[in-house]
Amino acid sequence: MGLIWRCQLFYVGNITIGTPPQEFQVIFDKASSDLWVPSVFCTSPACSTHVRFRQLQSSTFWPTHKTFSIAYGSGRMKGVAVHDTVRIGNLVSTDQPFGLSVEEYGFEGRAYDGILGLNYPSVSFSGAIPIFDKLKNQGAISEPDFCLLLEQHLHEKKVIVCSGSCKALVVTGTSPIFGPRRLVNNIQKLIGATPLDSEHYVSCFVVNTLPSIVFTINGINYPVPAQAYILKDSRGHCYTTFKENTVRTSRETWMLGDIFLRLYFSVLDRGNDRIGLAQAV
Repeated sequence: MGLIWRCQLFYVGNITIGTPPQEFQVIFDKASSDLWVPSVFCTSPACSTHVRFRQLQSSTFWPTHKTFSIAYGSGRMKGVAVHDTVRIGNLVSTDQPFGLSVEEYGFEGRAYDGILGLNYPSVSFSGAIPIFDKLKNQGAISEPDFCLLLEQHLHEKKVIVCSGSCKALVVTGTSPIFGPRRLVNNIQKLIGATPLDSEHYVSCFVVNTLPSIVFTINGINYPVPAQAYILKDSRGHCYTTFKENTVRTSRETWMLGDIFLRLYFSVLDRGNDRIGLAQAV
């Protein structure tokens, strides 16, 4: 039995925490609400490969006794809720609640230190107010809107249309595009993908001839070219990033991960409960 690793595409940004500031790379995750980075007291193997927050070196740090845990699709963590000054570019959130992990599982070898959630306070596992809500409350931003700009690719396109009324969710922190089994299987057949274990593979020689998959959202087409939705594993074999959505919903639901979001500039308008998309430039 051979071991195959697959390239996971994550999009990270830099933030600083503490006084003086300590820099971390974090995923900006639309699916969660909590900000956390590793603690210097974390002894899990995953923590040893990442930057860890040295709380004793920050003059603005103060702890709490509250603990929490979060399970992600790719790993899980246990941590303690704390407060300190957090900076994102020129934005400064003082007395910002966040988490310090004391245990991590599944994050070994990842190219980021922690996660910064962008979702609503109601889904926070730590009970902390998310940083963009805190910035809004402090008057640092006028509206709770934030944008993600990822890498652009342009290619020819063909369109596959979802039947009936579909629902689409944009999700950072996960690479694949998840959709209903029937429609995902139609896509795999269209591009000639062959199932093997948990993946569908195509010949790497035909990637440049495969059609784009176009998502039509509110009458606007958003093509995803084959060069974006086909990745290579460690053996040089090409596989598709379309996956069956295993979450049971009342409607046909698509979850558009980083494969989609690196092609399009996305604006999360939390004030009006809506998302805007535009081709990256």
